[in-house]
Amino acid sequence: MTHGEWVGRLLPLLIVAGALAVVMGLFAWLASVVRRRGLAGSGFRAAMASYEEAFRVTAHDSHYEIQAQVQAESPAAAPGDPWRPARDSSSGAGGAGPRPRSGLRRRLGAWQRRVARGR
Repeated sequence: MTHGEWVGRLLPLLIVAGALAVVMGLFAWLASVVRRRGLAGSGFRAAMASYEEAFRVTAHDSHYEIQAQVQAESPAAAPGDPWRPARDSSSGAGGAGPRPRSGLRRRLGAWQRRVARGR
């Protein structure tokens, strides 16, 4: 075989390999841009959920179970956890900090701070 015949047979393969390399490079670049900007979160999750709904029924069910656990307001304690009183965040009396002072108590507190600083 001559040199021209080898080039004639290898040229289509080289073109296909080069095109594949360019496409893979573009996908890698796109993946880095999507990760950097955080654009893949909900769209990718929705695409995977629809795929799992069609092909993996148990995985789809577990996806909805995980979403329900994430959205739960207060997780249940495990059987071995020590007891802690529940905090009610809606009434304002649950560890959100001390109540704001009002009126005379606020003025006296400001006066005490000034005295402590030496003014």
